Amino acid sequence: MKAQEHFKFSNGVIAYPLAFVLLLWYVFWFEVETHSFFNAHGIYPRTLSGLQGVLFSPFIHSGISHLYHNSIPLFVLSMALFYFYRPIAWQVLGYGILVSGFLTWCIGRPSYHIGASGLIYVLVSFIFFKGVFAKHYRLVALSLLVVFLYGSMIWYVLPVKEGVSWEGHLSGLITGFLFALIFKKSIAKPKQFAWEKDDYNEADDAFLKHFDADGNFIEHITIDEKEEELEKDETHALKQKITYRYIFKENTEAD
Repeated sequence: MKAQEHFKFSNGVIAYPLAFVLLLWYVFWFEVETHSFFNAHGIYPRTLSGLQGVLFSPFIHSGISHLYHNSIPLFVLSMALFYFYRPIAWQVLGYGILVSGFLTWCIGRPSYHIGASGLIYVLVSFIFFKGVFAKHYRLVALSLLVVFLYGSMIWYVLPVKEGVSWEGHLSGLITGFLFALIFKKSIAKPKQFAWEKDDYNEADDAFLKHFDADGNFIEHITIDEKEEELEKDETHALKQKITYRYIFKENTEAD
């Protein structure tokens, strides 16, 4: 797959992330308007009924502050995902929700785990590790930007704050790392020059044949090329010849 196909801009780069975030706000608005709270549809670890939260938990938030703090990083990271990794963006989002949710169901405390933060950690982890594995300057730059913006989030994969699902964060981090390994073949690779390839042989490089051991340029020319060059020089010399014409006039003078 060509590198430019990974970095192709389209309307979906903004439209899809925006639609996803607006969906989260719509669900929250619906809860407030109908006084129906969906917390019980979140992930409840190691219970059969709690498995429904694997699918529904990213769309459920405990309050407007929780939703607000998840909306901005989710929108920014989703845009980066669709811009740099468009061919696999939907797979990362879809499987990211399912895998991180299932891991949370496996390792989480007996409580309802809700919110899109697990998916955010999937995106942070995936974008960072995939950029490092790619060694492509654009993707590495993106990884550094993600670290700069969201590097402090790493502390929340540990139980440092009460009421925060660190299990969901840790599950997202692990999922993103695994996806970076699984989708490694889809990484956009930088252009590789001939001399950077493993099978490169200096003796076969036609360009280097024009230089001597000291790096001085030398011109290689065959006998046929030399004869052709001489013919061109002779033809040019003939064209440069000057032709003189002498006109004799009869001198007549009157007495």
